[in-house]
Parts: sequence; structure tokens; C-alpha cells
Amino acid sequence: MPIYEYRCKKCGKQFEAFQGITEPDLKTCKFCKGKVQKMMSLSSFSLKGTGWYATDYAGKKTSTAKTAKKEETSADSTSTVADTSSSVGGKED
Repeated sequence: MPIYEYRCKKCGKQFEAFQGITEPDLKTCKFCKGKVQKMMSLSSFSLKGTGWYATDYAGKKTSTAKTAKKEETSADSTSTVADTSSSVGGKED
């Protein structure tokens, strides 16, 4: 059963309530009977073990990405040299 947090608009107190997902939100404060506002809580959900982004993939670069980047860089420099030589050759004619 989820735990929901509420804050009273009248007295300012915060409290938690165990409620089913299909149950309606609380309307009154359990301390002063004033109107309450449902709050957004932090989740305690965490992924443990292997196979998750946080444990296996975060911050790691793949070797294929590095290889592809090197190939693009060398291809760009080769095409620049070829373009320069063909334009020089074209101007001499």
C-alpha cells in the first residue's frame, strides 16, 4: 500500500497516510480538521544488481564509438587533402 504525504493549509503540519491507489485523497487534517494539500514525495525505489544503467553503462564509452569517431576524423582529413589537390590541379589547366 502506498504512503502519501499531506500538508495542512491551516496549521501547516505534515503527515503521512497509508492509502490504496484507488482510494480518494484526504480532504481534512487529522490534527485540526483544516484543508490539506497532497504533496509530491521522493521515491525510495532503486535498481540494484547488474544489467541497469547505473551499474553497468553509466560513464562508460564503447570501443565502437571511439573507433567510429577516429574513422570519421581520418576520412575528413583525407577528403580535405584530396579536395585541395584537385582544386589546385583544376586551376592550373
